[in-house]
Amino acid sequence: MDPVTTRYAPAHRVELRLVLGPLAQGRTDPTIRRDADGWWLTMRLASGTATLLLREGADAVEARAWGAGAEEAVAGVPALLGADDDSSGFEPARHPVVARLHHETPGLRLARTGRILPALVPSVLGQKVTGIEAKSAWRELVTRHGDAAPGPAPLGMRVVPTAGVWRRIPSWQWHRAGVGPQRSDTLMRVFSVADALERAASAPAAEAGRRMRTIVGIGPWTVVETLQRSHGDPDSVSVGDLHLCKRVGTALAGRRVDDDGMLELLEPWRGHRQRVVRLIEAAGIGYERHGPRLAIPAHRTR
Repeated sequence: MDPVTTRYAPAHRVELRLVLGPLAQGRTDPTIRRDADGWWLTMRLASGTATLLLREGADAVEARAWGAGAEEAVAGVPALLGADDDSSGFEPARHPVVARLHHETPGLRLARTGRILPALVPSVLGQKVTGIEAKSAWRELVTRHGDAAPGPAPLGMRVVPTAGVWRRIPSWQWHRAGVGPQRSDTLMRVFSVADALERAASAPAAEAGRRMRTIVGIGPWTVVETLQRSHGDPDSVSVGDLHLCKRVGTALAGRRVDDDGMLELLEPWRGHRQRVVRLIEAAGIGYERHGPRLAIPAHRTR
């Protein structure tokens, strides 16, 4: 199978780690993989499934794609790598930390996948559970029910299932993946209107969010987590995330804050609040954690 190839040479710098990293559901995500060859992504597109390989060159990103959807995958590379990311009006100099992080990460762009379901499903899986649990459920379900990745993709990579396949997953397999009835029922409602949701990918972020919120079980956190990836929305902030508010507070105020405090700190960059969050996350800024250690039963250590 010969690949479809292209070279994307943007006027601005693009660092794949910063752009594509937030799209992955952990290091074991079967739809995104990074190895010595570059960044591998699998996609289900209107024209078919595809495997896309992206590699940073000296002055361009080299792209290769395999599968029935290869042409479409290659055509979407500029948007995926932030070609539509408009930073007009963003003023990093409003805070010395933001100014420094902006200067140190010139290759950060906000990716736009142009697809709702591959971002919405893991966002629903992440409702009211730990990130480890959500990522494990996504890995197990996609690995078991997704299609084999076309072309020379690394071993174990899969393409996300179709909405029809998702709908046919029996309840015991959702349970086996650690997904309770509340989240699986929400996803069944999502899959019942999958076509309409995917059409919303071409609508403005606000309209796409409105359509998602008409589904019972889809709230503000799930919507913004989706829009950050599907639309590259520069202003969506994940209110309700256990750690994010503390991380932003530590970076911008030197102390922990709650969600209200985080929004107050980010208000000077309204319109680009997610861009500030991404700068903080890219820098790996954390916060000091306090609390008792949990005892691990002896049988759990074996």
